Formats: sequence, C-alpha cells, structure tokens
Amino acid sequence: MLLNNLGYPRIGARRELKKACEQYWAGEINRDQLYDTARELSRRHWQIQADSGIDLVPCNDFSFYDHVLDMSLTLGVIPERYTPVLTNVKGNTELDLCFAMARGYQKDGFDITAMEMTKWFDTNYHYIVPEFQAEQTFQLFSQRVFEAFNGARETLGRVPKPVLIGPVSFLLLGKEKGAGFDRIDLLPRLLPVYISLLSRLADYGADWVQLDEPMLGLDLREQDKKAFVSAYQAIKRACPQIRILLTTYFEGLEENMPLALSLPVCALHLDLVRAPQQLEAALAAIPEERILSLGLIDGRNIWKNDYEQSLQLLQTALEHIGADRIMIAPSCSLLHSPVDLSLETRLPEEIKDWMAFAQQKLQELKALKDIVNGDTALLEARCQSIARRRASPLIHKEAVQQKTAAITDADARRQQAFPGRQVLQQQAFGLPLFPTTTIGSFPQTAAIRQWRQQWKKGQLSTAQYEALLQEETERTVRLQEDIGLDVLVHGEFERNDMVEYFGEQLEGFTFTQNGWVQSYGSRCVKPPVIYGDINRPGDMTVAWSRYAQSLTDKPMKGMLTGPVTILQWSFVRDDQPREATANQIALAIREEVLALETAGIRMIQIDEPAIREGLPLRRHKQDHYLQWAVKAFRIAAGGVQDSTQIHTHMCYSEFNDIIAHIAAMDADVITIETSRSQMELLEAFATFRYPNEIGPGVYDIHSPRVPSIAEMSELLQKAAALLPAKNLWVNPDCGLKTRNWPETETALRHMVAAATKAREMVPTA
Repeated sequence: MLLNNLGYPRIGARRELKKACEQYWAGEINRDQLYDTARELSRRHWQIQADSGIDLVPCNDFSFYDHVLDMSLTLGVIPERYTPVLTNVKGNTELDLCFAMARGYQKDGFDITAMEMTKWFDTNYHYIVPEFQAEQTFQLFSQRVFEAFNGARETLGRVPKPVLIGPVSFLLLGKEKGAGFDRIDLLPRLLPVYISLLSRLADYGADWVQLDEPMLGLDLREQDKKAFVSAYQAIKRACPQIRILLTTYFEGLEENMPLALSLPVCALHLDLVRAPQQLEAALAAIPEERILSLGLIDGRNIWKNDYEQSLQLLQTALEHIGADRIMIAPSCSLLHSPVDLSLETRLPEEIKDWMAFAQQKLQELKALKDIVNGDTALLEARCQSIARRRASPLIHKEAVQQKTAAITDADARRQQAFPGRQVLQQQAFGLPLFPTTTIGSFPQTAAIRQWRQQWKKGQLSTAQYEALLQEETERTVRLQEDIGLDVLVHGEFERNDMVEYFGEQLEGFTFTQNGWVQSYGSRCVKPPVIYGDINRPGDMTVAWSRYAQSLTDKPMKGMLTGPVTILQWSFVRDDQPREATANQIALAIREEVLALETAGIRMIQIDEPAIREGLPLRRHKQDHYLQWAVKAFRIAAGGVQDSTQIHTHMCYSEFNDIIAHIAAMDADVITIETSRSQMELLEAFATFRYPNEIGPGVYDIHSPRVPSIAEMSELLQKAAALLPAKNLWVNPDCGLKTRNWPETETALRHMVAAATKAREMVPTA
C-alpha cells in the first residue's frame, strides 16, 4: 500500500510565510528574501513528509496567496485590467501580478480593484474566483509548477507528485464576466493548455499527477458531467504516460460515483471521513486495475484517528481489491490542519493526548499501514487513548445538557414581527436615511498587540493593560464622532480574535499556541478547540460595551460572535451532533445578549459570517442544517425587547440559494460583502424582496486600496435601485482589524461623504 498525501500546510509552523509576505508588502524585505522563505518552507515540508514515510509527496501545493489564483496564473486567466501591472510598471514580476489580483493595486498612478474572493466549499479558507470572458483564451503563463517539481525532486532525491486543480473544477469554481455564455463551454479551449502542461510535466519526469476535482462531490448539471468525460478522455489520449490520481473531497460522490469510476484515470481518491458509506459503492463497481486512495485521516479537524474505525474500512478494501490497489491518505489536503502538535507546550496533557495536527496525521498514515502489517502495539495504544477521551469527566456537564434539552420554539422568537419592531427602533434611535456604521473591529496596531503580549507575560498588570485599551477605545470613539458615523463601535481592542475571545471565556473550550490555519492570503486564524459541553460562567463583553457607550451620546453597538460562526470557526468535538453543540453556544450567547441589554446597550450585533459556510454541499442535506443553524441564531437573539435592534454580519458568501433562510433569521439589520462583486450579491435580496434592513458593503477591507467617494456613491446608487432607501445602511464589507489607520480613516470619511450624497439624492416626503 502506498502512503499518499494530498497537500501540506503552507504557512509554516510559526507562520513564517505570513510574516514574510507582510514584510514584502510593507517594503521591509525584497523579493529575493521572500522567495528564500518560500524555498526554505517548501524544502522543509517535503522532507517532513518523506521522513514520515509518505510515498507520494505532493508538490505545487505551496502558494504565496491561494492555489486557485495560482491556477489562473498558470493557465493565463488574467483579467485585462491587470495588464498595466506588468507592462507599465518597471520592475514588477509575476509575483506582483499575483498580489495585485488578490489584493488590488493602488500605486504607480494606477487604481485596480482586486478579484472577487469566496469560501472554498464549506471551509473557512477563501479563494480568488477566476474570471472568464466569452472569448476567453488560455495559455501557459506561470512556470511555478515546473519550478516546484524540480525543487521537490532535488530535495527528495525522487519524483514528487504535482498537484493541480482539475480542468472541470477550475471552470466551475470561476464566474462568467458578461452574458451569453456558460463557463463550462470554455473547456475545448482550456484542454489543450492542460494537456500541454501535463506533457511538459511528463518531459520533466513526472509519473503521478494529482488532479483535484472536488466538484464531483456536488450536484452536477448534465453538461458538467459530459465535460468530465470529454476532459479525461482527451487527457488520457494525449498523455498516456502520466498516471492521473483523481481526487474528490469534502463530500461523497453519491450519484456521481459511476461517472467518477468511468473516467480513464489510474486512481480515485475518496473522502471516507466525510462519507465513509461511499466505499461500498466504489468497491462494488470499481474497474479492474483501478487504484483507490482511501481518505481515512481527517484533514479538517484535530482529533486523533480512531484506528479501529479506519481499519474496518481499510480491511474491507483489502478484501475486495488487495493491497497493491490501495493508497492510504488524509481525507483532503492538510492545508486545513495546524502544522505540528509537538509545539504545544501549554495544552492540558489529557486533552493534548486526544489530538493530532498535520505532522502527526502523517504519522497516523504510517501507523495504519504498520498495524495492517502486524504491529498490534500501535493499535492497542491508540484504543486506550480513544477510550480515555470517551470516559473523561472533562467532557460532559449535566446542567448544560438539561438546559439545552429545555429549549422551546418560543425561545427562538421575537415578540413582534419586523415591521412593528422597525417602528419602535426608528423612534428609539432617530437615525437618518443611509445610516453609517462599521462592522465592529478597528485596526489592531503593533502597539496593541505588544500590550497584549506584555500583559500575558506579566510585564503589564491587568489594570495597566485595561487602562491602555480604554485610552485606545476613547480615541477611536472620538475619531468615529469626528468622521461623522451614525452608529459607533468600541473597536474590539481587547479581543485577539472574534471567536477565540469568546472561547476563552466559555467553559468547554481550550486553546493552542501555534494551531494556526490559513484563512486567506497572509491571514491566519487559530481556531479554539471545543472538547466538551459549553457554559457561560459570566459576562464576556458587557464592561467594554458599557464603557464605550458612556463616552458618547450616539448609539454604541454591542459586538458578539454568533453560535454557528463560533461552531464553524472552531475545531469542534466529534462525539456529538454539531447541532447539539450549536445549541449550547446559542444559549451562552443569549445570556450575553440579555446582559448587554440590561446594561443599556440597545443595538447588538451577533455576527454570523460562517452560516453559509456550514451549508452542506449536497442540496438534499441543506434544509436540515439550515433549520438548526437559523434556530441557533434566533435562540441567541430571541430574548430581547422589540426596541432593541439586532444586527448580524455575513461576508464572502453566495446567498441566492438560501435567501429565504437568511430572512428567517429575522435580524433587524444584516450587513454583507458586496463591494468586490459590485453589488451583484444584493440582487438575491432584491429578487426575494428581503423585508428587513440591510447594509451592503461599499468598502473592500481585504484590499489596501482606498475607494473614492465616487466609487462608493456608485455602489450606493446600485443598492438604492434594488432595495428601499429606508432599509439601507452604509458600511464596509467586514471588520477593519487587519487594516492600518491612515487608509481606514480616509476610507471611512469617503464612506460618510458618499452616504451624505445619497441622502441628498432621495426626494423628501
């Protein structure tokens, strides 16, 4: 049996790539120094995998920003607006082009918007969406895949396995820019470039090539299914010397299993963590000589593998097709896993014993093979570890379970429907048309991060630390007043992360030191670990919100993270349904909401940016999820008075197919990302006649460029043409934590000016 890894984390165990990229963007290091960091990380990761016994070590899974963007560059799918980056600016290279496409470009006399970004299936990873024109052409542009292959072969002393996004998934992951064509119809133009790419890899000496086709786990149209057949038949005819490993993940193949098994590839990868039941169907119909890559190790969570469960699947496959037609692999790329558990020196030892990060997951692959070959000691040790976790008194709290079991439908309802609440809230707040606000966070400067570190190390007392944060909060409140914002926020300077901050104050969570995973570009998150029942022992945000409100007569929003987002952006316990964990979190947030209201905070934002992310990839599974996810939000928000205004925020998601459920959340105000998509996402709300208030973002905070007043005004005009002006708010796309103060202040002043201009254009009654 071959040991097969689908991909490895890029960022480095200590986020070396993040730090190097941000230094490069700031002009603190040059291009060669950034490349040196990338080469060192790549070599280190290849060697770690080889030393762990991996037979098929992936290459080209490294990226400076995003692997889908890299594929666009490889295939020459570069929107025309970026032409000046290379042709009109001396010294720019492909790397600068890559960053311009991802982050926008606002220098050298040019102002070029970034490409759209959205979630990678149901993960918290974001990818840069390919843009296709009706007359789209393709060509081999970037040479990085060949550089990666040669670098890995030199490091390993053997042939690595290049990783590419497959041609059909690449097209389906993108968007048509312009009407009158379907992106899947571009396949005949795309295939010759793929074939040229594969042929060159063969000339370099490649044997196995991994083509990722995660779209096979989704509901496909007939034309998409035909595209898979034509694509892989063409590749087989043109490149018979290449052994194609076709990978699927995040979902079972279900009705697409016959299609996947019919494709002329050498091996098929199945995610048996997400869909273990699909193994039976695969074994029943697998063609002779076809190899199965069994995704047995969870690539998306941090819990140790239960060897007994994995061995049941592995033994079944061995009995049907034999060891020479089996690979053992993680369920998906380990991109979504932290790097190395051995760096965790502060985790409680009992809980640490339950975990495995990327490096340990590689060792688990080797252990499964060794157990099959007779190493019973490995199996016995793991069984004991699994048993200790199941029996641990740390996990279960009877009072929490009783409280959750007592939830009723009434807990998930406001007293009046929205129209009645809207009247009360307008009377209470007296806001103008197009009220302006932000999403919550303001820049977390180096000084703030340094204060936090000094406090944690005991170099600052709690009183000193809080005094510094109070000064920063007051400065930010005064700045918001000066800018002219209508509804203020306190800035969240006391918070390290919008999920981790709450997890630190709730029972049932633990935290890592270096459990970082990539969210987008250089943005890394360190998800909390939910290991047991969740309880709120006391107030979490009330003191800071009360203090901020005392500084101003303007409304101050209380800022909370919603139950589904806390669930999705944590590493979640796998010993009970996610719905049960969501309800526990919802009750904890509900208690905090009521405490804020009692403290005089009458606008409360419960952020749920991850509610779309948690949507099952298969349509027939979505309704059940949406029912419990929406209910969890409503439980969190349902206890307040009707004059208290509940906000929520969602970003980088497509809403068309779930808009009825978004409406069912019944938030008084929802804010969403719309600037990168030029208000395109708002069309779903207009078509649905979304009844509540909405703030479509007019400022892309994931780009360093500052939009002009005219640009924001144009976006507001588009919004006002789609939805009633009385229901529209004006705000950025997301929180401002990652931005710097000069660009933030300038952009917000532009935003307020655009809102003022919009008010002037609305006829008075």
